[in-house]
Amino acid sequence: MNATFLSHQTPRHPLRPLVAAAVLALGAASSAQAQSLTELFEAARKHDANYLSAVANAKATNARGNQAWAGMLPQVGYSADKFETENNLSSATVDSNSQTLSLKQPLFQMGSFLGVAQGSHTRDIAARQQQAAEHELVLRITEAYFNVLAASDSLGVVQAQKQAVSEQLAAAKRNFEVGTSTVTDSREAQARFDLVVAQEIAAQNDLRVKRLALDQLVGITDAQPRPLKVPAVLPALESPDLDTWLAQAQANNAQLQQAQSAARIANLEAKKSMSNHLPTLDLVAQQKKTEGPNSLGVNTKTDNTSVGLQLNLPLFAGFAHHNRIRETLYLQEKAQADLDNAERNVIQATRSAFYGVQAGLSQVKALEAAEASSQVSLDANKLGYQVGVRINIDVLNAQSQLYQTKRDLAQARYNVLLGQLRLKQASGTLSGQDLVSINGLLAP
Repeated sequence: MNATFLSHQTPRHPLRPLVAAAVLALGAASSAQAQSLTELFEAARKHDANYLSAVANAKATNARGNQAWAGMLPQVGYSADKFETENNLSSATVDSNSQTLSLKQPLFQMGSFLGVAQGSHTRDIAARQQQAAEHELVLRITEAYFNVLAASDSLGVVQAQKQAVSEQLAAAKRNFEVGTSTVTDSREAQARFDLVVAQEIAAQNDLRVKRLALDQLVGITDAQPRPLKVPAVLPALESPDLDTWLAQAQANNAQLQQAQSAARIANLEAKKSMSNHLPTLDLVAQQKKTEGPNSLGVNTKTDNTSVGLQLNLPLFAGFAHHNRIRETLYLQEKAQADLDNAERNVIQATRSAFYGVQAGLSQVKALEAAEASSQVSLDANKLGYQVGVRINIDVLNAQSQLYQTKRDLAQARYNVLLGQLRLKQASGTLSGQDLVSINGLLAP
């Protein structure tokens, strides 16, 4: 984008039209390919390697949880063998073969029972892992989306400021030529113009970098986010009560629920290690068919079937059970400490996000008032410069203040929307509907 679209005849108070023109030009440049936040989120779900890796890991964790049922289900095996036996006396070769089908059904194995309970908690962890991956992707795509919009806003504002400073520089030169101002005015305006040019270069590069980051995340070349509507009306917090958010976080936060499930698994693992000294009882059945010579050299066929109970009682294993119990008890303590830490982190994250959104909404209101005041100040300084009661540097400073306020206001709005998503992530209530709601704030 270039600044030539601002080269129309300057109105009496050009700043509002200049910024509006910058925003319209940015929107016109991208309207043909503009994507909403939900569209880019769906693209990221199919492309982002971090998210796909997290989903695959969650599925693997779920499969690991299902493996616990193996200790409770029957074990069936089949084996076969064939031999050739040569008789040294008769020099004859005799074939013999056998086939065995075996079944083992656990009847009492405390470790297997506890393992099934662990598997249930492992599957819960898998579900929370996938939920956490979804939430993280929502935040990353929203942050990248708003980063592009903020960089685009900054570039538009800098280019509008460049045009305004250019016009002020031209006016200072004309006034110097006719003798109504000093050369200092021209030099001050030239210095401010050179500074804005440098800011424009930096803003262009920042926008380029932010676009590349978004493209990498969604797998789309030159993605074009839709800007916020003008004027932007930000939604208030769903609940102004911090305790409500904290209660939701303690009940729904994905990371906290993973830590809770991990603590339960560690507790069951300690119990399972203590059960290793208990007896196990299995139902065993076997059918074996053999064909071959007997002791008299006569070829015979036999078919044996056996069914019974098998009892195993561990007696001594070199203190392995004792040390395994100690290990699992320490791991149980670790899991409980991790759970306590996760709960504290969730509470802290929820508090920080809540206060951040509250402060952000207040900041937006303050900056909106500052924007209006800065506009009035600039208009007054321009009028004072025309009648000779203000100098050129006063106008340039007022311009700089106005455009800085506009940049800060745009960024503050994006921070509020992103902060609301972070609060919902901490409380465990983040969903795809939240992105749909943000889409409603975007320009069509």
